[in-house]
Amino acid sequence: QVQLVESGGGLVQAGGSLRLSCAASGIIFSIFDMEWYRQAPGKQRDLVALIRAIGITNYADSVKGRFAISRDNAKSTVYLQMNSLKPEDTAVYYCFVNVRGTGYWGQGTQVTVSS
Repeated sequence: QVQLVESGGGLVQAGGSLRLSCAASGIIFSIFDMEWYRQAPGKQRDLVALIRAIGITNYADSVKGRFAISRDNAKSTVYLQMNSLKPEDTAVYYCFVNVRGTGYWGQGTQVTVSS
C-alpha cells in the first residue's frame, strides 16, 4: 500500500514563500525518484520538479531559481520550497512516485497566490 500525503498548502501573497511536504509510506523511500506536479484550473497536470534517489534535481523552466526540491530519507518525506511566488503558481500541487511502472499520487494540496 503506497501512500503519499501532501501538506503545507495555503494562501499567500505574491512574493511570499511556502513549503510543501509529501510524506510517503509503503515504499523503500530512499531508492525512488520523487516528483512534484501541479495542476491549475482548466489546465493539464505539469511536472514542477523532481529529485532523483541519488539527489540530482531538475525543475520546470517556469520555477527555476524560485523553487527547490529536497528530500529527507530518514523521514520518507520530499519537500518543495517555493519562493517569490507568483499568481501563476496557483494550483493544486501533487506528489508523485513511479513504482515499477505504476504511478502513485498524493491527494494534492492547494496553493493560492494572491496579487
